[in-house]
Amino acid sequence: MDMPAPPPPHQISDQCRKLSSVLSLVGDKWTVMIVMVLREGPRRFNDIKRTIGGISQQMLTRTLRALERDGMVNRTVYPTLPPQVEYALTDLGRSLSEPVHALGLWAGAHLERIEGHRADFDARTG
Repeated sequence: MDMPAPPPPHQISDQCRKLSSVLSLVGDKWTVMIVMVLREGPRRFNDIKRTIGGISQQMLTRTLRALERDGMVNRTVYPTLPPQVEYALTDLGRSLSEPVHALGLWAGAHLERIEGHRADFDARTG
């Protein structure tokens, strides 16, 4: 049986470039933390900021906008004084939350081993 020919190098390069932009967002620590917070349900901006801790207002705004742009987060503005803004995962964002949650579980289960390896490495190369 003949194997299909691999795609030309320029097609692989184009695909890698497209995937890279998505992976850089979904692999960002702030994206992971925001997705995990919103996995529990819709939240207001300051609630997300308080829950995550350590994220600047500018970084939270930038990350939420990127997630909204990619269709992972919905931003709803309520006509109150002052206006209330709520963020929630879309169906696409909820589908991302599953592998993100699994990655978090993996990291938690292996954290002690990883920290031990880091300490050993640092002691050897210090």
